[in-house]
Amino acid sequence: MDRPLVVIVDADDSLRHTLKGPLAGRGFDVAEAVDGDGALRAVRARRPHLLIVGSPRDGSGDGIEIVRRVRACDRAVPIVLLAGESSEARAIDALRAGVNDYLKHPVSGDQLLQSVDRCLGDRRPAPTSSKGLFAVDALVDGDRMVGDSPPMRAIARQIQRLAPTDSNVLITGETGTGKELVAELLHCNSRRRAGPLVCINSAAIPESLLESELFGFDRGAFTGAQAAYDGKLRLAHGGTLFFDEIGDMSLSAQAKILRVVEAKEVHRLGGTRRVALDVRIVAATNHDLEALVAQERFRRDLYFRLNVASVHLPPLRERTQDVPGLLQHCLGPLNRRLGTRITGFAPDALECLLRHAWPGNVRELKNLVEAVALSAPSGVITRADLPAAFRRRADEGVEAGTHERDRLLSALVSTNWNKSRAAQELHWARMTVYRKMAKYHITRGGKIPSSSADALTPPVSDC
Repeated sequence: MDRPLVVIVDADDSLRHTLKGPLAGRGFDVAEAVDGDGALRAVRARRPHLLIVGSPRDGSGDGIEIVRRVRACDRAVPIVLLAGESSEARAIDALRAGVNDYLKHPVSGDQLLQSVDRCLGDRRPAPTSSKGLFAVDALVDGDRMVGDSPPMRAIARQIQRLAPTDSNVLITGETGTGKELVAELLHCNSRRRAGPLVCINSAAIPESLLESELFGFDRGAFTGAQAAYDGKLRLAHGGTLFFDEIGDMSLSAQAKILRVVEAKEVHRLGGTRRVALDVRIVAATNHDLEALVAQERFRRDLYFRLNVASVHLPPLRERTQDVPGLLQHCLGPLNRRLGTRITGFAPDALECLLRHAWPGNVRELKNLVEAVALSAPSGVITRADLPAAFRRRADEGVEAGTHERDRLLSALVSTNWNKSRAAQELHWARMTVYRKMAKYHITRGGKIPSSSADALTPPVSDC
């Protein structure tokens, strides 16, 4: 399969060479151009996966004019703009011209690759080393962690630290935040990855079948037991045992599981001996287990046994800067599964999606993208392609913008109008700060013109 192509447009030979190194090392093919004409030739002839635009040789300054020319020819190709100087007005101009990300010189290789990953999502090449945290082939459906926000980077470091150990792990977070995926990553990056990962939905097994399903039984243990059954706990021997929704487990079931966690052995129904159990235990819940312990609805001793190490997944509304990357990540598998050819999201659609609170978190986002893909099977998704009920809720949420505006102003003032630090404080991408500043007409010395969807949408013409 051909490697993704990145085109670098910059007049500085040494800068192009510097940027080319990290990209080639990551597995990209890299082409170069020195001006706008060269960029357009590359877009027309080679259809690159991404464009990086710096300072061109033809005197068009900061590259925004090149972005406008490319956007008139191709509205889908992601564009990263490298700016020699950064200002609110320039960032807004770049956004309106159609850039996907905006970086200020000097830019490190890590910063560049993070920007490229955000823009390409599912289309970026797989890591060449199997030692990387997420370079694991065994993940279900090729799923992986997506997100470059500070909370997600911290979670990635946690998983990297915890995966090689055999310590019990408790994963907490709202429904749809990806708790099962974290359990898979812990298993697939552990020494037990050659063994099984057995998932048990703690709320789905009826109380009457709990012992036979989990602990197994010998032949003749009860009426209908025609053959021996090892049970789900024993099936996880040598691997990882994942208790999903552990907070919904009954107190009597908790007492039985506690013995397993403590002794690491099982006693089958009708059996005469205990069988050793070599497993690592991971549990997940969307409940506050400490509150359940205080209410005597969850065993304190089991809670402390499970909570040796913990990973908390934040809701999507607290890491909205990851939404664009998640949206793009969903498109690749959907296009392959549904036979669609969706290339991305128009600025008006993205603005609407970023305003949503996502109560169902990543699961809700994936379901929404699939619903849109079924009704808009090709091209760029616009706001009009989103479900009417979703657009209505987004419009109703505009009234809540006053609170968001106050948060943004507070962050800007507290950081002395340093947009990068304000973005970190708000857990937003820097471009989100610029978008919101334009949306709420915020500037240190006056007002910025409205950044309506029309203003953000570049013109269309034939190449």
